Amino acid sequence: MNRRKFLQGASTACSLMIVKPSVAFSYAANSAVQYGLLGCGKRGTSVATSFATNTQARVVALGDIFPDQLAIGKQHFDQLNSKLGVPAVDPKLTFHGWEAYKAMAANPHIDAVQISTPPFFHVEHMDILSAGGKHVYCEKPVGVDIPQTRRALQIAERIDGKVSASVGFQIRSAPPFAEIVQRIHAGQIGKIASIAGYYNAPPATYPDRGAMPHDEQRLRNWLWDKTLSGDILLEQNIHVIDVCNWVMESHPFKATARASRKVIQNFGNINDNYEVMFEYPGEVELVFSSTQFNAPGYFDVKETFFGTEGIAEMPYKGALRIQGQKPWTWTGSEQESGAKFAADGAFSDNLADADKMKDRSFIESITGNKFQNQIAAGVDSARTCMMARKSAETGRTVTWQDIEADTEQYQLGIEIRKFV
Repeated sequence: MNRRKFLQGASTACSLMIVKPSVAFSYAANSAVQYGLLGCGKRGTSVATSFATNTQARVVALGDIFPDQLAIGKQHFDQLNSKLGVPAVDPKLTFHGWEAYKAMAANPHIDAVQISTPPFFHVEHMDILSAGGKHVYCEKPVGVDIPQTRRALQIAERIDGKVSASVGFQIRSAPPFAEIVQRIHAGQIGKIASIAGYYNAPPATYPDRGAMPHDEQRLRNWLWDKTLSGDILLEQNIHVIDVCNWVMESHPFKATARASRKVIQNFGNINDNYEVMFEYPGEVELVFSSTQFNAPGYFDVKETFFGTEGIAEMPYKGALRIQGQKPWTWTGSEQESGAKFAADGAFSDNLADADKMKDRSFIESITGNKFQNQIAAGVDSARTCMMARKSAETGRTVTWQDIEADTEQYQLGIEIRKFV
């Protein structure tokens, strides 16, 4: 169902009344935002738990394509809400099946929705939820192909100043990273000459699904599926690329890349390594590499910016610092030698406060009627990764103009309507 038909009332069960946020959501200074989670997996549950713990948001609604996943989510948030002294999730506000997002969009008891579904669905879900007047917190990436990103930019234009739309690049909210980027922008390492970045992680793992039908396996094990996830460069490595775009205040204008599947042997089709050469304006090159087949527990991510007057080192764990003529080291929190990192986003050390700060910024944008619109920035980083992915697929250098003109649409190949 496309957005126009949906808004015209093709489905009476999901028909919407669009009103100004100031009318729909009249928040007192400390009013709780009624928060819904769409996608009750590990990362979605972790982020929604952070929202409930660190902000005025209260998890009141849950949606998932699978009833068993939904039941696990309800059990978790009922227990959490009890600890927080707030009511359990009303069973009437639990929605299962592929159309859960439409029911959440139409429900007047939900103010904001966190989109933690597989990336293939992000833009569709953001479109319908925001059209229903919901503020949206959408996990990265903003789409898995260029046509989806075009739709995302249309959404950004439509909702601007009406509801908040945040994209899950929480590293931008981590105090150590925000501080060092500010220093780089102030010229503390001089002019940036080159960049090195890497993202090395263990593979995504799932339990043995037994004789489960193939389509259901794909949906449940979506990190293994290139169509659903966008591949590791877009779904995981994008954090490094986004930090580089943030520092450079621009996107690269071309990429030369290669990728392969050397080690992992699950039924999926994602690559397990990437090597990319990006070129930014000013002849600044980023050499990026990624492996996602390492031993459990091995997780190492870092960006290094080489300038004319110094070097800025930005690791997930370890010393985050500037060396050179104007040295500086982050000392705002302890550098933990046993820092914890995982593919589902559980981490500490330099990113210890990232989720908390990102969550607060989103909720305060709602309660303060100062609405965020981060979609365009999310599209920029997604397209940067898509440019490199296309280069690896075609074996040629791909430019920004090439990727902006790209028309390839990822096809799901699943009869999603059967999941009701």
